[in-house]
Amino acid sequence: MSGLPVLFFLILASALPVFPVLLWYRLSRFPLSPAHCSFALLSGAAALFPALLLQRLVSGIVDAHPGIWNPAADIFIRIAFTEEAGRLLTLLILFLFSGDLKRPVLRNPDTGEASDPSRAAGLTARGAALGLLAGLGFAMLESAAYGAVDFRATLYRAFTAAPLHAACGARIGSALLLFGIQPRRPVFRFFSAVVIHGVYDFMIIRPGISSLLAILIALFALASSALEIRSGMKLRSGPQ
Repeated sequence: MSGLPVLFFLILASALPVFPVLLWYRLSRFPLSPAHCSFALLSGAAALFPALLLQRLVSGIVDAHPGIWNPAADIFIRIAFTEEAGRLLTLLILFLFSGDLKRPVLRNPDTGEASDPSRAAGLTARGAALGLLAGLGFAMLESAAYGAVDFRATLYRAFTAAPLHAACGARIGSALLLFGIQPRRPVFRFFSAVVIHGVYDFMIIRPGISSLLAILIALFALASSALEIRSGMKLRSGPQ
């Protein structure tokens, strides 16, 4: 096989983690239309391009000031931060066009907290659910690119990198819809995604550290996001 059949096969193999997530959303009757899910996947795949642009900008700074750089900064800033920032940008565009950022949640003027916690939970769960798909879209395109060099990498990443990107995407998505409710928490969620991403990459890349531990961290972060999505969707109130 060569050409388009190979490309199709690589994309299909890279998309394997997407199908159980879509089935879960369907069986759980989450208020997410097929169009929303499709656009979330596409926005995640599109995030690869601003991430690459940011990586080039960071690389230019490193080349100009090599003395300020080290391997940890390379992993946490050039890789993790730029990829999460790219994901933030494309999800922001998606939520602006979908109207999700315009869904009002009233806040208590004294505490600054949402006056309707169940509705707030529903909105953040929605952001996490769409962000999770965006993370899988990013992983799908990235894994297909790796698979063009070595097909085994595509299958390996379907069970390692895909859960990581899904977990980080969920945090970015929830951060965006949390911003109008609790402005401080989204900042924490964004940087928690960067830290989880960076720790995972650090463990995978650095010799002498078990890759299994990195995979377990990614799976634990994904399970945490899945629990938030499930509980938030159940607590939601009002139109989604």
